[in-house]
Amino acid sequence: MSPESFDDAFHALFVERSASLYRYVHGVSGDPALSEDIVQECFVKLHRRRAMPDDPRAWLVTVANNLLRDAQRRVVRRRRLTSAWSTDLPLGGAAPQPDDPALAAERIESVRRALDKLSLRDRQLLLLRHQGYRYQEIATALELTRSSVGTMLVRAGEAFRKAYHELFGTSR
Repeated sequence: MSPESFDDAFHALFVERSASLYRYVHGVSGDPALSEDIVQECFVKLHRRRAMPDDPRAWLVTVANNLLRDAQRRVVRRRRLTSAWSTDLPLGGAAPQPDDPALAAERIESVRRALDKLSLRDRQLLLLRHQGYRYQEIATALELTRSSVGTMLVRAGEAFRKAYHELFGTSR
């Protein structure tokens, strides 16, 4: 691939995928600043690579998941190191949305709290599927077999419903 055609493909991929990659990372992390940093780093890594992967969507999510995992490890280490000063350093919450009506903001926070009760893998599965990723792309990104994705999605959905019900009951 010539440098010009790579740059064109890179630009097109950035325009097409950066917003949805951000939504996914933000959904997993709940931290808008971290999400922006991770999306930027994903595209920096791709640009340094100077070659498009076979499945760019799955490649970007895989890199994002690795960066999220690294960030979570840093948070855990930081919490351990600062435990003498504080008992709880938040990982991050949903960013306030000043333009959203109060009810929508409350609903977003409710979903965020229920997602936070799930395992990282379950959050990743649900958020990738919600972003429109196909089973094969999810399998590649999360290093799963394609045949297990459907079952895992059903279990993740059940875990989400259970967590939501435990938090808010059936009235929401």
